[in-house]
Formats: sequence, C-alpha cells, structure tokens
Amino acid sequence: MARPVDFDPRSLAPTPPERVAASTAQSADALEEALELLRALHEHRVLHTLVRVAQGGQGLSLHALEVLNEPGSVRAVRNLLELVKVLGSIEPEVLASVAGALSDGLKEGARRVQAGERAGVGEVLALVRDPDVGLALGALVGFLRGFGRGLRAQGGQSTPAHPEP
Repeated sequence: MARPVDFDPRSLAPTPPERVAASTAQSADALEEALELLRALHEHRVLHTLVRVAQGGQGLSLHALEVLNEPGSVRAVRNLLELVKVLGSIEPEVLASVAGALSDGLKEGARRVQAGERAGVGEVLALVRDPDVGLALGALVGFLRGFGRGLRAQGGQSTPAHPEP
C-alpha cells in the first residue's frame, strides 16, 4: 500500500540566515567598499550630520548649535557676511565681464600648458604691442590702483606723494 509523501515546501526555501549568508558571500567586494565609504563618512562627521537630519527637529537644531559652537565658526560666519557685502557692492555686469575674461584667460593658459608652449624672451617683449595684453595690463593697473586706494583708506593713510595720472 502506498504511503503519503511528507512534503513541506518551506523545507526547500532557504532560511533568512541562510539567505543573508549567501548574499554576503556574493556581495563581499561591494560590502567591503560600502564599509570603507561608511568609515570615511564617519571620520568626516558626515554620518553624524545625516543622523541628525534624519532625526529632524531637535536633532538637527542641536547639531547646528554644536557646529556654530566650534572654534572658527563665528569667524567663518563673519567672513561670509563680509563676502556677501563685497559681492553686493559689485555691479553684475562688471562681475560677468571680469568672470568671462578670467575664464578665457584660464582656458588659454591651460591650453598652453597642455601643448607645452613656453614663452621666450622675444614673445614676452612682443606682448607690449599685443592689444589684448595691453587691455589686460590696463585692467590690472586699474585693479591695483583701486586696491591700493582701498588699503590706504582702511589704514587711515594720507594721499600718496605721487598722484595718479
């Protein structure tokens, strides 16, 4: 006579600890990299900040107060406010033209470095006749005059012995 077969489908499926062990073995490299990332985040206190953000409310405000209480934070806030004042005093058109010219100059400098181009004595002397260099030198002279004027005004010094032309 036939006997019924005892079949339990759960006995074929791996248990949760078995699944975790198999997944860990398959992902060992990825887990190692993830642990390195976590270690770096922890060392730079980014993980601490993320925990505070996740806690929200009191955790985040407490963390913000801790950061502001660290040495140098007050100085950083003051410097940021001074930078905002300086940027606010610059006309946007002036800043845009100078930033564009600075970008062009950096690109040209990087191109020359990549190409291995060096400036010889003849090229340096020929720069005096180059209208682009003359314009840039004029801008630098103007910057230096304004910068010096500002330094003199802040230092309470009198007018220079040689007035500007």
